[in-house]
Amino acid sequence: MTEGSSQPSATSDSPLDELKQGIRNIPDFPKPGIQFKDITPLLADGRLFRMALEQMIGSHQPDDIDLVVGIDARGFIFGAAAAAMLNAGFVPIRKQGKLPFETIEQSYDLEYGSNTIAMHRDAVLPGQRVLLLDDLLATGGTAAAALELLQQLQAQVVEAVFLVELEFLSGRKLLGDVPVRSIIAY
Repeated sequence: MTEGSSQPSATSDSPLDELKQGIRNIPDFPKPGIQFKDITPLLADGRLFRMALEQMIGSHQPDDIDLVVGIDARGFIFGAAAAAMLNAGFVPIRKQGKLPFETIEQSYDLEYGSNTIAMHRDAVLPGQRVLLLDDLLATGGTAAAALELLQQLQAQVVEAVFLVELEFLSGRKLLGDVPVRSIIAY
């Protein structure tokens, strides 16, 4: 804002523009042809990190959500912080073989390979209100597998939220009728 004015100056960036500036593009990672969206600069800036969390939480209020579920590994960063802000519990969905208790598992394909994710069999009770958070929605395989695990546990998935969506990969088509929201789209 300019001094004495209630209007933003012509050079001020919108919050989404600021968040985009905190994400760098890494070509050919992890393999040739992939344009990796690196969120580490955004995470290193406390103001941008908080702004991203506020955007991801959106209109959800403390106690509206029982559990925030984050997908291994960057989904843990946003999910745990959002859970604390929402006065909710946090549940990790991890790669196969990383959880110590009885698990349920789901395999999936992703943009550059395949994987299996797991969660504890007792992590979510039937009917609990869940907010699923992750950093990126690309082909949708990981998120669809996470939603399948939550469906097996009879969770009420309120919304799936992603910091970044690669729209050209049409990943949200795999997510069924769960409300999906992304903050930044490429």
